Amino acid sequence: MAGILSLVWFIGSVLVTPFLVILLCIVFLASIGKSLGVRRLYVKLLLIIFEYGRANIETAQKQAHRNEDSDDDEITAPNNNTADELKDKLIKPPNGIKKPNNGYVPNDNSVISRDDKLILLPEPLQKKDESGEITETKDEYKEYYLSSIFDYLKAGMEAIIEDQVTSRFEAEELKNWNLLIRTNRRYEFISWKLTAIWVCGFFVRYFFLFPLRVTICFFGCVWMVGLTPLLGALPDSSFKRWINSKAYIIAFRIMARSLTGVIRIHNKQYMPKKGSVCVANHTTPCDVVILSTDNCYSLIGQSHGGFLGILQRALARASPHIWFERSEVRDRHAVANKLKEHVSNPKNPPILIFPEGTCINNTSVMQFKKGSFEVGSVIYPVAIKYDPRFGDAFWNSSKYSMMQYLYMMMTSWAIVCDVWYLPPMQQEEGESAIDFANRVKSVIAKQGGLVDLVWDGQLKRTKPKKEWRERQQEEFSKRLKIE
Repeated sequence: MAGILSLVWFIGSVLVTPFLVILLCIVFLASIGKSLGVRRLYVKLLLIIFEYGRANIETAQKQAHRNEDSDDDEITAPNNNTADELKDKLIKPPNGIKKPNNGYVPNDNSVISRDDKLILLPEPLQKKDESGEITETKDEYKEYYLSSIFDYLKAGMEAIIEDQVTSRFEAEELKNWNLLIRTNRRYEFISWKLTAIWVCGFFVRYFFLFPLRVTICFFGCVWMVGLTPLLGALPDSSFKRWINSKAYIIAFRIMARSLTGVIRIHNKQYMPKKGSVCVANHTTPCDVVILSTDNCYSLIGQSHGGFLGILQRALARASPHIWFERSEVRDRHAVANKLKEHVSNPKNPPILIFPEGTCINNTSVMQFKKGSFEVGSVIYPVAIKYDPRFGDAFWNSSKYSMMQYLYMMMTSWAIVCDVWYLPPMQQEEGESAIDFANRVKSVIAKQGGLVDLVWDGQLKRTKPKKEWRERQQEEFSKRLKIE
C-alpha cells in the first residue's frame, strides 16, 4: 500500500507542476489581453481531425452501400424493370430523401415547402389573365362553402407538423460529426480508427481540459467577486470608472479563456460608445463574456439565483447595472425609466441589451422587444455567430440549469465565434419603435447569416397573444366579404 501511495504521489507531483505553469500562463496572458496563438492552432488541429473523421465515415458508409448493392444483385425477378424497382425500394432512404453521393442524408429537417409569409395562412388563389400572367384573385370567396376552410386546415396541419418557433430552441444540426457524444450518430464505433480518436478526445476533454477550465473560471469568478466590493467603496470619479473598466474586462477575459474562446472581432471602429445602447442577438449567457473581452458594458436583464445571481450581485456593487423580475409588470416601467436615465449620462458605459429576451439556437433572430428602441439613444447593433462544429453554445434554459450548461460548455472542444460591430443606427423621423426594432434586427440577421423571423421568442414559455388570433380571423373574414 505504501508503495502505491508513493507512486501516486510521485505521478501527481510530476503532473501538478506543468499544470500550474500552464494555468498561471493562461491567466496572466488573459489579464493583459495577449495570446501566443495556441488556441487558434488547437482549433486548426481540430478541423484536421474532424475532416479525417468525415473521410473515414464516408469510406465506411460507401463500403456498406457496396455490400448492400452486392446483396441486391442476388435478388432475382421476372424482368429487369421489376428487379430495378425492388432494388430502389431496398436502398431508398426514409421519407423519400434522395441519397447524396457522399453517403450522407441531408441534415435539413424542413418537411413543409412554403413561403415564410404564409406560416399561418393558406396560399392566395391565383389565376392567369389574358396575357398569361398569374395574378391573385378574391372573386371565388364571395360565397361561403364548406371547402372554404380546407386551405386553413391545411395551413394549420403544416404548422403542427413543422413550425418556425419550436425548431429554434433545439440544438443546431451539424453536417459532420464533431466527436462529441451529444451530437453523434454512433459514429465512434463505425471503425477502429474513429474509436481510438474518440477515446483519446474523451480523455483530453474530461481529464485535462475540464479541470483546467474549471480552475481558470474559478480564478475569474474570484477576481470579480473579490474585487467589486473594493471598487464599490471608492468615491464616484473618473478614476473609479477607469479602474472598474479594467477590472471588468480582465475578469471576462479570464472567463473566456476558461471556455477556450476563440473570438474573431470585425469592424472595431463601430464599437459602442459611452452613454449609448448596444443590442445583439442572443444565443447564450456567454454572449456577455464574449462581448466584454474588449469593452466595458452595463448589463440589463432578468434577476437570477444561484451561480449567475452571485455574479450579477457582484457586478452591481461596482458599476450601474439593471436587474428586473420578468414576472412583475410593474418593474417593466421602472426598467424603462432606469434605461433612459442611464443613457442620459454620457459617462456611463454603453448598456448591453438582448432584445429577443431569450436564447435562440444560433440559426435565427426572433422578434425584438420595442422597449429598447424607445429611449431615443443611438443604437449600436452587434451580430454574433458561433461555429457549432466545436460545441453547441445554445442554452436551452427550460431543459438545462446554468451549472449543467456550463458543464457541457467546459467539456466541449472550444467556443469559436465571430463578432461584427455594425454602424450605429438612429430612429428616423416618423418611424415607430417597432419598425426601428425590425430594421435593426434585419441588419443583424443579414450580417450574421441568420434567419430573420417575426415570431416572439417567448412563445416557448407562453401562449400566443390574443391579437395574433384576431388577425387571422380578420384575414379569413376578408376572403368572405362581398364588395
